[in-house]
Amino acid sequence: MATHSTDPGAPDPRYLSFWRERHLCTLTTLRPDGSPHVVPVGVTYDPGARLARVIASRSSRKVRHVLAAGPEGARVAVCQVDGPRWATLEGRAFVRDDPERVAEAVRRYAERYGRTPGPNPARVVVEIELTRAMGSRIR
Repeated sequence: MATHSTDPGAPDPRYLSFWRERHLCTLTTLRPDGSPHVVPVGVTYDPGARLARVIASRSSRKVRHVLAAGPEGARVAVCQVDGPRWATLEGRAFVRDDPERVAEAVRRYAERYGRTPGPNPARVVVEIELTRAMGSRIR
């Protein structure tokens, strides 16, 4: 299948549909030495806001990597794969701890993954301001 790019703020309907399916994803951040750190995560995609969201604990390495990048945010990618189908979202990540933003991320997670995560007083949301969307031709 050929790779294609789409506008992350106005994706092809098939691309968006794929992101609404329940799939485990990966988040790639960069360690201080520049090497990639790839971890499994749940991701929600909000094209209207040009955001992808990942809920996490403040003490996690992924959150520490994003925070270490400074006020300009960290360059990251999230990806999901289902057989020959795949989709990647890229952008700049920022850690947000505002209760309303965290609650919105939890709500979207519960909607996509069919379960509400348990309470976590250290929960934050990694918001990814999207700059690129690409993937296989999703049927």
